[in-house]
Amino acid sequence: MNELSELRGLRADAPLPDADRLAAPQARLTAAFRQETHPERAALPRRRMILVGAATAGALAVTAGIVATLPEDSTRASARKGPQVLSAGASADALELAAATVEKHDGTEPGPKQWVYEKSTVFGQGKPRTSEEWTRWDGTGHANLPGIAPAGDISDFDPDKLQVWYGPNQEEKWKKEGYDDRSQRQFYRFLATLPGDPDRMMKRIREEHAIDSIEGETRAQRDWREIDVLYRSVLIPPKVQAGLFRALAKIPGARVTTGVKDPLGRAAIGVSVNYAEKIPSGWQGKQEIFFDPESYAYLGQTKADGKIVSARDAWGVVDKPGARP
Repeated sequence: MNELSELRGLRADAPLPDADRLAAPQARLTAAFRQETHPERAALPRRRMILVGAATAGALAVTAGIVATLPEDSTRASARKGPQVLSAGASADALELAAATVEKHDGTEPGPKQWVYEKSTVFGQGKPRTSEEWTRWDGTGHANLPGIAPAGDISDFDPDKLQVWYGPNQEEKWKKEGYDDRSQRQFYRFLATLPGDPDRMMKRIREEHAIDSIEGETRAQRDWREIDVLYRSVLIPPKVQAGLFRALAKIPGARVTTGVKDPLGRAAIGVSVNYAEKIPSGWQGKQEIFFDPESYAYLGQTKADGKIVSARDAWGVVDKPGARP
């Protein structure tokens, strides 16, 4: 089962986000689109109603049937101009709409014997490298394709053969030894304990996440780095996904760009920060995370203006290694 397909399938009967809660950000976002795409004609009254989830790449797409009023001229201008970087206020409203959408998604946890599947592509020097990975939910199994060559003689090693590893359940051992060694199940359940408030959520993440602190790093830089790592998890509880979008909205300089393409050329929205100078982590330039414009599922990221690029091709939950959604 592909998570993206599943989320799209949920849209038809998914409960709408609370209208009162979304009214203000919807109105502000609509006004921002009018002003930013065609400021000299923003006052024109001619409008049309569109389902944002089915909008062109120039308009922000959301699920669950949210309908926004956008001016016809602004919609055309957005589509014609391509990528649109939203202002700080419009970016915050866009991220709130994303948060309100994803927190309505189903958060059913896989069974202990099920496997989390991820297909990913890394772009760097030379040809892009695509790999597939299966991880058993309780941490007792792992599989790779292509396989990883063992040490020593590899004369009979076949990289195209599925490589599967099984081992004992070590969740209790991993729990004692540290955060990075948790199974998929333990990690998901840890995330499920996080508070929904973005400030409290990020405080807890900073306290318990195992990425190293970097001397001289600001809280905003640390939060971006934490969120960047967390989004690499294939399964994240819906309330945490919502909290992460709201946390992104609080990072100074974070902006939403509509009408962009992800590293694989898929329609996307981007959330980015731009470091003009090298920061303590060593990052410099534009750092961008891409999301599906309908489900808001994570699609990939770029760092340092495209020098480091990765994409999540496909993902989901399956019943055995080697199976695909």
